[in-house]
Amino acid sequence: MAGISPARKAAFAILLAVEEGQSHSDDLLRGRRIEALVSADRNLATALVLGTLRWQIELDRHIRPLLSRPNAKLDAEVLIALRLGAFQLRHLDRVPAHAAIDESVELTKQAGHRFASAMVNAVLRKVAQASSKRQMKEIIAGDDPAGAYPHWMIERWTAFYGPKAKQDICTWGQTPPFPTVRITDPETERELDADGIRLEPGELLSAARVVTSGDATATAAFNEGRVRLQDAGSQLIAELVPRGNAILDCCAAPGGKTLILAERNPSAHIVACEASKQRAAQLAKRLATLGSRVECRHADATMPVEESVCDVVLADVPCSGTGTLGRNPEIRHRLKPEDLPRQAERQKKILRAALAAARPGGQVVYSTCSLEPEENEQVVAAAIESGEARRVSIATRIDELRRDGILTVSGAGRLRDCITPDGDLRLLPGHLQSDGFFATLLKKPS
Repeated sequence: MAGISPARKAAFAILLAVEEGQSHSDDLLRGRRIEALVSADRNLATALVLGTLRWQIELDRHIRPLLSRPNAKLDAEVLIALRLGAFQLRHLDRVPAHAAIDESVELTKQAGHRFASAMVNAVLRKVAQASSKRQMKEIIAGDDPAGAYPHWMIERWTAFYGPKAKQDICTWGQTPPFPTVRITDPETERELDADGIRLEPGELLSAARVVTSGDATATAAFNEGRVRLQDAGSQLIAELVPRGNAILDCCAAPGGKTLILAERNPSAHIVACEASKQRAAQLAKRLATLGSRVECRHADATMPVEESVCDVVLADVPCSGTGTLGRNPEIRHRLKPEDLPRQAERQKKILRAALAAARPGGQVVYSTCSLEPEENEQVVAAAIESGEARRVSIATRIDELRRDGILTVSGAGRLRDCITPDGDLRLLPGHLQSDGFFATLLKKPS
């Protein structure tokens, strides 16, 4: 596309694919189109995609009144060009207004909507004019992050967690997160420092580092697998799994938690399952360096893959993902309240299968990256009420991890504050420097 920067061209294509339901932004941002870009363009494309998706509701609210027919249905390409341009004008101070406007107009033309290009130009010029005024800048600075979420989500979080926690959740989800990496070798950390990657210690885990400057994914350490991107909450879930000789990871892809299980249990045999054939193949490729220690299976997690043989099972189940809306912002646009009960029914089946795989007296960690009780406490309650398991307070594992030096001193203290009255762990985005997660530790009757 002549006259369009590689970053905007890639961002437009990804946003269009997401809008049309063809794929997810996280998958597309790791795809060949983005990998082919130079680092600066890759970073800009990522910022454009995630920022536009994060602020989509707010952007639409400002764009619509500027249309001659505010309720008119727009072609997807035209709508994406408007959102992409408006996001840059309203939220990226360093992007020149002419670049945001001109390239959005050109995107519209080259997408086959030349007739709409004048309208895109006119609307974005109005957005730019308003954004340049002092009063509009004050409004933008005071934008309520809650306005970027569906009302039903806001109402639920306020009811469940209170107004302050709701606001923290929304603010965290609208803030581009610093990448978190896992490093277990001091030499690798020194190597990254020599490569210009600036790191700060993680809040919770001794092995976690926050990347404050530089592109860790462009280093040899990353490409060789000696350092990997993984949110602190995701790392923590794997660390919560007790030690064992026979371990099942029922929903293992993409494999980051399985790698931690192998790291912490060097003599164990680990079975890693994934229901998606494609993701199972990718999982096997990623874990190939572990050899026979890890057995990858293409298997449906709702069906027991083992019977009463596993010391420990991790059931990190597929969920709504509402704890990860900062990294996966399009979830808020796709998820509906009626999806939650359907998710919960599948999660109950997975937990039931996980408990069936555990030996008598064995333990199961059930976890999600959801903030919704239907997927968390209610799923666990069903298993306990059926007599299939009893709850063990997660505090026991937190104390063990602190003694082993896996948790930082302050991290262990802050995690204890996140333990619910029932003994589960609930991380809310914004309370700690982590996505939102829920975890409970269950024991199968002997």
